[in-house]
Amino acid sequence: MSTLTTVLIVAAVIVVLLITAGALYARSRGGHAGGRRALRRRFGPEYDRVLARHDGDTKAADRDLHDRVRRYGDLTAQPLAPGVRAQYDAAWAAVQERFVDDPRGAVADADQLLGRIAADRGFPAAGRYEEQLAALSVHHPRHVEGYRRVHRAARAGSEASTEHLREAMVHARELFDDLVADRSVDHGRHRPGGTADRSQGRGRGHLLHPRGSGV
Repeated sequence: MSTLTTVLIVAAVIVVLLITAGALYARSRGGHAGGRRALRRRFGPEYDRVLARHDGDTKAADRDLHDRVRRYGDLTAQPLAPGVRAQYDAAWAAVQERFVDDPRGAVADADQLLGRIAADRGFPAAGRYEEQLAALSVHHPRHVEGYRRVHRAARAGSEASTEHLREAMVHARELFDDLVADRSVDHGRHRPGGTADRSQGRGRGHLLHPRGSGV
Protein backbone atom coordinates (compact mmCIF):
# COMPACT_ATOMS: atom_id res chain seq x y z
CA MET A 1 0.00 0.00 0.00
CA SER A 2 1.44 3.35 -1.05
CA THR A 3 1.95 6.23 1.32
CA LEU A 4 -0.66 8.27 -0.56
CA THR A 5 -3.26 5.52 -0.17
CA THR A 6 -2.55 5.29 3.55
CA VAL A 7 -2.92 9.04 3.97
CA LEU A 8 -6.22 9.03 2.09
CA ILE A 9 -7.59 6.19 4.24
CA VAL A 10 -6.55 7.94 7.45
CA ALA A 11 -8.10 11.20 6.23
CA ALA A 12 -11.36 9.41 5.37
CA VAL A 13 -11.49 7.80 8.81
CA ILE A 14 -10.91 11.16 10.47
CA VAL A 15 -13.70 12.74 8.42
CA VAL A 16 -16.12 9.94 9.37
CA LEU A 17 -15.20 10.30 13.05
CA LEU A 18 -15.72 14.07 12.92
CA ILE A 19 -19.11 13.70 11.23
CA THR A 20 -20.20 11.10 13.79
CA ALA A 21 -19.03 13.24 16.71
CA GLY A 22 -20.83 16.25 15.27
CA ALA A 23 -24.06 14.31 14.86
CA LEU A 24 -23.88 12.99 18.43
CA TYR A 25 -23.20 16.48 19.77
CA ALA A 26 -26.10 17.96 17.79
CA ARG A 27 -28.42 15.20 19.04
CA SER A 28 -27.31 15.84 22.61
CA ARG A 29 -27.86 19.58 22.27
CA GLY A 30 -31.23 18.98 20.67
CA GLY A 31 -32.25 16.66 23.50
CA HIS A 32 -31.34 19.24 26.11
CA ALA A 33 -33.13 21.96 24.18
CA GLY A 34 -36.21 19.78 23.74
CA GLY A 35 -36.27 18.95 27.43
CA ARG A 36 -35.91 22.62 28.28
CA ARG A 37 -38.74 23.57 25.95
CA ALA A 38 -40.94 20.94 27.60
CA LEU A 39 -40.12 22.34 31.03
CA ARG A 40 -40.90 25.87 29.87
CA ARG A 41 -44.26 24.74 28.50
CA ARG A 42 -45.09 22.87 31.66
CA PHE A 43 -43.99 25.44 34.23
CA GLY A 44 -44.58 28.68 32.35
CA PRO A 45 -43.67 31.68 34.55
CA GLU A 46 -42.45 29.34 37.28
CA TYR A 47 -39.59 28.32 34.97
CA ASP A 48 -38.45 31.95 34.72
CA ARG A 49 -38.59 32.37 38.50
CA VAL A 50 -36.47 29.26 39.06
CA LEU A 51 -34.03 30.40 36.37
CA ALA A 52 -33.68 33.80 38.06
CA ARG A 53 -33.10 32.11 41.41
CA HIS A 54 -30.23 30.16 39.82
CA ASP A 55 -28.78 33.39 38.35
CA GLY A 56 -29.57 32.38 34.78
CA ASP A 57 -27.96 28.92 35.03
CA THR A 58 -30.28 26.92 32.75
CA LYS A 59 -28.77 23.56 33.68
CA ALA A 60 -29.31 24.20 37.38
CA ALA A 61 -32.87 25.39 36.74
CA ASP A 62 -33.61 22.32 34.63
CA ARG A 63 -32.25 20.01 37.33
CA ASP A 64 -34.35 21.76 39.96
CA LEU A 65 -37.57 21.42 37.96
CA HIS A 66 -36.85 17.87 36.79
CA ASP A 67 -36.39 16.94 40.45
CA ARG A 68 -39.76 18.48 41.33
CA VAL A 69 -41.47 16.50 38.58
CA ARG A 70 -39.73 13.31 39.71
CA ARG A 71 -40.83 13.81 43.33
CA TYR A 72 -44.34 15.16 42.83
CA GLY A 73 -45.39 14.52 39.25
CA ASP A 74 -47.29 11.35 40.15
CA LEU A 75 -49.16 12.95 43.04
CA THR A 76 -52.90 12.46 42.66
CA ALA A 77 -54.96 15.31 44.08
CA GLN A 78 -57.75 14.17 46.37
CA PRO A 79 -61.27 15.48 45.70
CA LEU A 80 -63.08 17.65 48.21
CA ALA A 81 -66.50 16.66 49.46
CA PRO A 82 -69.16 19.24 48.46
CA GLY A 83 -69.68 20.23 52.09
CA VAL A 84 -65.95 20.77 52.62
CA ARG A 85 -65.76 22.83 49.44
CA ALA A 86 -68.60 25.02 50.70
CA GLN A 87 -66.79 25.49 54.02
CA TYR A 88 -63.67 26.64 52.25
CA ASP A 89 -65.65 29.06 50.08
CA ALA A 90 -67.21 30.51 53.21
CA ALA A 91 -63.82 30.73 54.91
CA TRP A 92 -62.34 32.66 51.99
CA ALA A 93 -65.31 35.03 51.96
CA ALA A 94 -64.68 35.69 55.66
CA VAL A 95 -61.00 36.38 54.92
CA GLN A 96 -61.97 38.94 52.28
CA GLU A 97 -64.36 40.63 54.69
CA ARG A 98 -61.65 40.78 57.35
CA PHE A 99 -59.32 42.47 54.89
CA VAL A 100 -61.49 45.59 54.98
CA ASP A 101 -60.64 46.25 58.64
CA ASP A 102 -57.48 44.17 59.14
CA PRO A 103 -55.45 43.63 55.95
CA ARG A 104 -52.46 42.02 57.68
CA GLY A 105 -54.61 39.64 59.70
CA ALA A 106 -56.54 38.69 56.57
CA VAL A 107 -53.35 37.92 54.65
CA ALA A 108 -52.14 35.70 57.49
CA ASP A 109 -55.50 33.89 57.43
CA ALA A 110 -55.28 33.47 53.64
CA ASP A 111 -51.80 31.97 53.94
CA GLN A 112 -53.00 29.43 56.51
CA LEU A 113 -56.15 28.67 54.52
CA LEU A 114 -54.18 27.85 51.37
CA GLY A 115 -51.92 25.58 53.37
CA ARG A 116 -54.89 23.70 54.80
CA ILE A 117 -56.75 23.24 51.54
CA ALA A 118 -53.60 22.11 49.74
CA ALA A 119 -53.02 19.50 52.45
CA ASP A 120 -56.65 18.36 52.17
CA ARG A 121 -56.15 17.94 48.42
CA GLY A 122 -53.26 15.53 49.09
CA PHE A 123 -50.26 17.85 48.83
CA PRO A 124 -47.59 17.83 51.58
CA ALA A 125 -48.75 19.09 54.98
CA ALA A 126 -48.99 22.83 55.60
CA GLY A 127 -46.17 22.67 58.15
CA ARG A 128 -43.80 21.64 55.33
CA TYR A 129 -44.19 24.84 53.34
CA GLU A 130 -41.25 24.40 50.95
CA GLU A 131 -42.30 20.86 50.03
CA GLN A 132 -45.91 21.93 49.66
CA LEU A 133 -44.91 24.84 47.45
CA ALA A 134 -42.72 22.62 45.25
CA ALA A 135 -45.52 20.09 44.79
CA LEU A 136 -48.04 22.81 43.99
CA SER A 137 -45.65 24.29 41.44
CA VAL A 138 -45.74 21.00 39.50
CA HIS A 139 -49.52 20.80 39.39
CA HIS A 140 -50.51 24.48 39.45
CA PRO A 141 -47.45 26.24 38.00
CA ARG A 142 -49.28 29.31 36.71
CA HIS A 143 -50.92 30.16 40.05
CA VAL A 144 -48.48 28.89 42.67
CA GLU A 145 -46.83 32.33 42.81
CA GLY A 146 -49.97 33.55 44.56
CA TYR A 147 -49.22 31.26 47.51
CA ARG A 148 -45.62 32.39 47.57
CA ARG A 149 -46.63 36.05 47.57
CA VAL A 150 -49.24 35.75 50.31
CA HIS A 151 -46.86 33.65 52.43
CA ARG A 152 -44.15 36.31 52.18
CA ALA A 153 -46.65 39.11 52.81
CA ALA A 154 -47.95 37.34 55.93
CA ARG A 155 -44.43 37.43 57.33
CA ALA A 156 -43.52 40.94 56.23
CA GLY A 157 -45.16 42.63 59.22
CA SER A 158 -45.50 46.38 59.05
CA GLU A 159 -43.03 46.57 56.14
CA ALA A 160 -45.72 45.51 53.65
CA SER A 161 -47.97 48.27 52.32
CA THR A 162 -51.72 47.80 52.16
CA GLU A 163 -51.56 47.74 48.36
CA HIS A 164 -48.89 45.04 48.50
CA LEU A 165 -51.11 43.01 50.81
CA ARG A 166 -54.10 43.47 48.52
CA GLU A 167 -52.16 42.32 45.47
CA ALA A 168 -50.95 39.26 47.36
CA MET A 169 -54.53 38.38 48.24
CA VAL A 170 -55.73 38.78 44.66
CA HIS A 171 -52.99 36.47 43.34
CA ALA A 172 -53.56 33.97 46.14
CA ARG A 173 -57.23 33.80 45.15
CA GLU A 174 -56.27 32.31 41.78
CA LEU A 175 -54.64 29.32 43.43
CA PHE A 176 -57.51 29.03 45.91
CA ASP A 177 -59.98 28.87 43.02
CA ASP A 178 -57.99 26.06 41.40
CA LEU A 179 -57.77 24.05 44.60
CA VAL A 180 -61.34 24.46 45.79
CA ALA A 181 -62.79 23.73 42.35
CA ASP A 182 -61.02 20.33 42.13
CA ARG A 183 -59.46 21.28 38.82
CA SER A 184 -57.17 18.72 37.27
CA VAL A 185 -53.47 19.24 36.73
CA ASP A 186 -52.92 21.74 33.91
CA HIS A 187 -49.17 21.14 33.30
CA GLY A 188 -48.86 24.77 32.31
CA ARG A 189 -51.50 24.79 29.60
CA HIS A 190 -53.78 27.81 29.27
CA ARG A 191 -57.44 27.15 30.02
CA PRO A 192 -60.22 28.37 27.76
CA GLY A 193 -61.81 31.55 28.93
CA GLY A 194 -58.80 33.04 30.73
CA THR A 195 -59.50 34.99 33.88
CA ALA A 196 -63.26 34.85 33.52
CA ASP A 197 -63.12 31.07 33.40
CA ARG A 198 -60.99 30.94 36.54
CA SER A 199 -63.18 33.14 38.64
CA GLN A 200 -66.33 31.03 38.15
CA GLY A 201 -68.48 33.91 39.33
CA ARG A 202 -66.82 34.33 42.69
CA GLY A 203 -66.20 37.78 44.17
CA ARG A 204 -62.59 38.85 43.77
CA GLY A 205 -60.33 41.86 44.14
CA HIS A 206 -63.15 44.40 44.17
CA LEU A 207 -63.88 43.35 47.77
CA LEU A 208 -60.33 43.93 48.91
CA HIS A 209 -60.30 47.61 49.70
CA PRO A 210 -59.70 48.61 53.34
CA ARG A 211 -61.88 51.20 55.02
CA GLY A 212 -60.57 54.68 54.38
CA SER A 213 -58.63 53.67 51.26
CA GLY A 214 -60.71 55.95 49.08
CA VAL A 215 -61.37 53.19 46.54
